[in-house]
Amino acid sequence: MSTRTLSAVALAVAVVTAACGGGTPATAPDEPEDVSLTVYSGRDEEFIGSLFERFQDDTGIELEVRYGDSAELAATILEEGEASPADLFVSQDAGALGVVASDGLLSEIDDEVLQRVDERFRSPDGLWVGISGRARVIAYNTDAVTEGELPGTVLDLTDPAYEGRVGFPPTNASFQAFVAAMIITEGEEATRDFLQGLADNEPRLFESNSDTVRAIAAGEIDLGLVNHYYKYEVEAEDGPIPVENHFLSGGDPGALVNAAGAGILGTSDTPEAAQRLVGYLTGDEGQTYFATETYEYPVVPGVEPSQDLVPLAEIESPAIDLSDLGETLEPALRLLAEVGLL
Repeated sequence: MSTRTLSAVALAVAVVTAACGGGTPATAPDEPEDVSLTVYSGRDEEFIGSLFERFQDDTGIELEVRYGDSAELAATILEEGEASPADLFVSQDAGALGVVASDGLLSEIDDEVLQRVDERFRSPDGLWVGISGRARVIAYNTDAVTEGELPGTVLDLTDPAYEGRVGFPPTNASFQAFVAAMIITEGEEATRDFLQGLADNEPRLFESNSDTVRAIAAGEIDLGLVNHYYKYEVEAEDGPIPVENHFLSGGDPGALVNAAGAGILGTSDTPEAAQRLVGYLTGDEGQTYFATETYEYPVVPGVEPSQDLVPLAEIESPAIDLSDLGETLEPALRLLAEVGLL
């Protein structure tokens, strides 16, 4: 994808949003004092800021973090090119990392770190690595829907029986990545048909996954398309809610498991320190943090989720290279706009 194309995608996302494991050693004897890293983070500060602070405390490496939308930050990196001040790009989804990697701007992650992580959550070329996993689910109100009434595929949600009962946040990057993945697995025409059917069923549109889960809990809608961990985040804030997650199977488009990840810029002046941060995020400290603080899936085998989740190995996610999601984000946004969901 060209710089111009990705910039357009990032701008579209911005406009839409506005409108609507091993451990890491604490010290390194050969590392100079006062080393610092510039991190472009597509993960919100609320999800990763305290982990960055722990890394600084544990290693003495200072971090200058620029937070923003993952697609916008990827576009910025492409525009900056060889002049980018960023040492590390942390993305909310793998697609943005794939676009930056395809432009030749990322360097290889240490093999020791790569080998820690489940193969499906790292670049085939070793240019980025996942740091946490998030599964797409159909969350549902247990007072309104029985297990036997749950759809067998996300494609069923276009049935008139679900009219007015479904909600989701169309401006959310994870929802857009789900649509991008559907284009890869089902084709653009079939994806447009699905989105049109979804729109025809008059869904409720929300600003965020959390808003969607709260609407399910309040009985405003019966089902919602969200990431798995929002049920637990809302419960942590609001107390018990009558909401459960329905995991789809059989490679269903609604069973996508995406990954937040990290890549090191090839122009970094401090690549050793950048490798240490990636090692930290995929090490015991980082993986335990994602499991217990954000309720996501650890991507390193042997580190257990903090909740009673369907094991990652049992989720039959679509068989795609997550790096490719960036290439279908633009058509995903276009289709969403064409059917009136953006």
